[in-house]
Amino acid sequence: MPRHLRVIAALFCLALPALAAVTKPLVFEISFAKELSNSPFDGHVLLIISRDDKQEPRFQVEEGLGSQQAFGLDVDNWQSGSVARIDGSTLGYPLESLRDLLAGNYFVQAVLNVYDTFHLANGKVIKLPPDRGEGQHWQTKPGNLLSAVQKLHLDPATSGVVKISLDHKIPPIEEELAQAESLSNWRPISKADSTDDTKWEKHVHMQSALLTKFWGRPTEIGAVVILPDGFEDHPDAHYPVLISEDHYHRNFFPSFRTTPPDPNAQGGEKALQAFGWRLFQDWTSGRLPRVLIVMPQHPNPYFDDSYAVNSANLGPYGDAIMHELLPMIETKFRGIGQGWARTAFGGSTGGWETLAAQVFYPDDINGAWIGCPDPIDFRAFGPVNIYDDTNAFFREGPFLKVPLPEKRQINGIVDSTMEQDSRFELVLGTHNRSGEQWDIWEAVFGPMGEDGYPKQIWDKRTGVIDKSVADYYREHYDLSYIMKRDWPTLGPKLAGKLHFAVGESDTWYLNNAVHLAESVLTNPKLYPPANATFDYGERQPHCYQGTRLDAPPIERLNSFQALIAKMAKHVEDTAPAGADVKSWKY
Repeated sequence: MPRHLRVIAALFCLALPALAAVTKPLVFEISFAKELSNSPFDGHVLLIISRDDKQEPRFQVEEGLGSQQAFGLDVDNWQSGSVARIDGSTLGYPLESLRDLLAGNYFVQAVLNVYDTFHLANGKVIKLPPDRGEGQHWQTKPGNLLSAVQKLHLDPATSGVVKISLDHKIPPIEEELAQAESLSNWRPISKADSTDDTKWEKHVHMQSALLTKFWGRPTEIGAVVILPDGFEDHPDAHYPVLISEDHYHRNFFPSFRTTPPDPNAQGGEKALQAFGWRLFQDWTSGRLPRVLIVMPQHPNPYFDDSYAVNSANLGPYGDAIMHELLPMIETKFRGIGQGWARTAFGGSTGGWETLAAQVFYPDDINGAWIGCPDPIDFRAFGPVNIYDDTNAFFREGPFLKVPLPEKRQINGIVDSTMEQDSRFELVLGTHNRSGEQWDIWEAVFGPMGEDGYPKQIWDKRTGVIDKSVADYYREHYDLSYIMKRDWPTLGPKLAGKLHFAVGESDTWYLNNAVHLAESVLTNPKLYPPANATFDYGERQPHCYQGTRLDAPPIERLNSFQALIAKMAKHVEDTAPAGADVKSWKY
């Protein structure tokens, strides 16, 4: 080799170590400031990488096309000074690996979702994120650790180690409310969102003996209660109860507004305020039936809502609501306190709860108005038949594998697949700790595993369905199957009380389960006949409950008020002989 080539080769060899030093693959090393805690943390670290600076990255992780990038990993006994390492092997969503990230400029933030240790009554010891008044949202959970948002140029092939420090905590909800009119447009919170009682709206809480025993620590449930016109002036009146089944809300939904709308409000907020103000005016003027509306509140370590039933993983929430909370409310606010004087209504999660309350507590509820319910027949568990299908992610032929959709638009275009959404939840939390939809269904509908966490209906990485878990689902929570199985005893108690509404283009395919339930309830061999009603909204997405979602707000308000009147009339028409149907009609 000529001398000048030997020199070049030698120089190249000398440069290799330096070249390697500046081309190390991208790795994030996350730690927390020692000033935040002298004690170690258990929890789940989330790293969010966003192209958008309109919000903090923590508010931009969601199911579907609009999501920014997230990576997650568990930490146990995480000490100050130790690092949580996120690299190419860490599972991510929407991209599976950090290696797949395109080089560019990003906004980066890390979060620690802090877990507590729960010593359950059955002896199991598990680590879960306790609800701290925020409705089980890791993005806003008081006490969770945050890093400042950084703008960084990232290249997965060459950026090397990026260090991020979690240097502050999310403050308590009330402190945030006192400091800001609105925290984010991801989850609107304002000073009007307080839990202060008014003449019309009351917030009640109680420690549940049943749940305290199950969880091994003091556990509360509560409710928002709306009092009728003339409540204080008629102390001898006793009222029917309309149970509004829904997610966690700090106050009554939809926006029971005791003050006129803000003249500067715009768009959807303006319409919502007008809705709430008109509802308040009609409610307090005697134009609506005088009843109690009760919205139970039961956030828990798995979700913002327990699904209002007894379950292996969440405990006896059904009994706690029906046998502890409701009697307390009816005593305090002069409810009639008998099953014939209670109805239930709700949509989505609340729709499932409404039917479940009627099915599991048929003597305690007298009528169920069930809107866009979560799966009520597990032959249509979203797009999956958990009994006949072997895989929740794909349909397979001899040579072709077709991904199953999870979310769609009303025109049928798919926004996400089952595999993608399962990975989304797994990135946000292992062991059903994401606070998201499939995880809470597994926690409610499934048995408890040997490790104390819910057993999975399918493997979140492969989609393979566990048939033993599917059998458990069917026998305990498949409401359509249970009604068919137990109709000889349930039928006389449910006939004429079931009223369904769902959009035929439901965003999560929930209309399919309603059709299957209809085939059960309209079977001519069923005796007594169910006399159930079914309303299918043509080209309507999720949350259709009898009124088109694109209808003017006044039309939707009139529909809601008509529902209140319909439930009150049903109570009066079906009251037993000698029952009080007059004291509340002043």
